[in-house]
Amino acid sequence: MIASLEEIAADLDGAGLDSADVRQAAAAAVRERAVLDEVTEPRLLTGDLWTVNCLLDRAAAEPVITGVLDFDRAWFGAPDADWTIRMATSKNDERTAFWESYGTPDRSPAARWRSRIYEARHLGALRLERHRLGKADAVAESYPAMAAVLADLT
Repeated sequence: MIASLEEIAADLDGAGLDSADVRQAAAAAVRERAVLDEVTEPRLLTGDLWTVNCLLDRAAAEPVITGVLDFDRAWFGAPDADWTIRMATSKNDERTAFWESYGTPDRSPAARWRSRIYEARHLGALRLERHRLGKADAVAESYPAMAAVLADLT
């Protein structure tokens, strides 16, 4: 996670964007490394698991994923750090059904702190993606969002 934040910051620098807040998140991760190290079994994270990237069993009574496509954003990490988990927690709508089969997320203080670090990583990566897509307004919006996350980390 620390290396990922540092790499995102370097990519932001290379794109001519301000990376100070991502570096602050990396520094917080270094300070609280023991909290990150509580996750002892990294998993393969898809980074981009959504409906168009899932192959489903046509004969199943309920949706059953039989294959996953598009692993260009895959990485190894804590399952809660995956983009899919971020999106599943982003709204209180039909996504709540996801938790019925996936299991209840950990809400311990350490898990909540880690979720803020994971959000900082997502926001940094989103900033890069928005820049790549030429969405200057969306890039600008990422800075106050990151400031809110950093306020939770201190």
